[in-house]
Amino acid sequence: MHILLTGGTGFIGQALVPHLQSMGHTVTIYSRQRRSSTAQLAYIKAFDELPQLEPIDTVINLAGESMAGGRWTKTYKQKLRASRIDLTYDLIQALRRSGHRPDHFISASAIGWYGNCGAKRVTESHAAGSGFGAELCKDWEAVASLAKETLGAMVTQMRIGVVLDRDGGAFPQIFMPFRFGVANWPGTGNQYLSWIHRSDLIHAIGELVQRSVEGPVNLTAPEPVTYKTLADEISKLKRTWIQLPAPALIMQLALGEMASELLLNGQRVIPAKLQAKAFVFQYPAINQALTAILSN
Repeated sequence: MHILLTGGTGFIGQALVPHLQSMGHTVTIYSRQRRSSTAQLAYIKAFDELPQLEPIDTVINLAGESMAGGRWTKTYKQKLRASRIDLTYDLIQALRRSGHRPDHFISASAIGWYGNCGAKRVTESHAAGSGFGAELCKDWEAVASLAKETLGAMVTQMRIGVVLDRDGGAFPQIFMPFRFGVANWPGTGNQYLSWIHRSDLIHAIGELVQRSVEGPVNLTAPEPVTYKTLADEISKLKRTWIQLPAPALIMQLALGEMASELLLNGQRVIPAKLQAKAFVFQYPAINQALTAILSN
């Protein structure tokens, strides 16, 4: 099938594109950076180019500025909303105007939807939480749902956890203190981190393309861990000499609201829909993921 992908040049997209191609799909990437198309991969820079494309069967919408890319000032919050909500709306309207009617619209969201859940296990049926991140995800998913009434497409909202791999995403920052022999975690370390290895995420998205699961889908590993457990597991693979947690107050002073929502709060998210589909995780447990990441 022909897949239109936004965010195709990012940390997730770079790994997703070759996987989709290996499945036999044709991929067109929307990227604001001008890139030359090849025989295997096409690029567009503007939605005005959509009428030139062959019929689109599936849309995968991954575009969005990093939530951890800066302090959550008023300006940066507007940037986060524009890169998610406004872009998704503009994409759907551009598809409508250009006559494309994809069967499936798969749009990114995040586990921030659930807000701070403490140690409670939450699945896709759990209500939305509160805070900027939760409101952002709610509005993002609401806009994505317009693809159903506007384009007649099945809509899947991917609530993605913290994506781990050696060469990007959150892990290099998490691991930095450990490089110097310091076991580190934010605050008490008792807050849960719902994570997924990038390889499992890529294969899960491939499954969604093939199997068309409707509505929200948690894309997280089945075994969330606390930050303290994560630090302990890293320390088993990388020798540390001291434990030096980052005090919550210092983090809040340095990073403000971003620290509170992304690092000092947490969610214990279970991928119930993936489990119901018997999806097989290559890295279901954190020690397996860390071993793979740190093996080279």
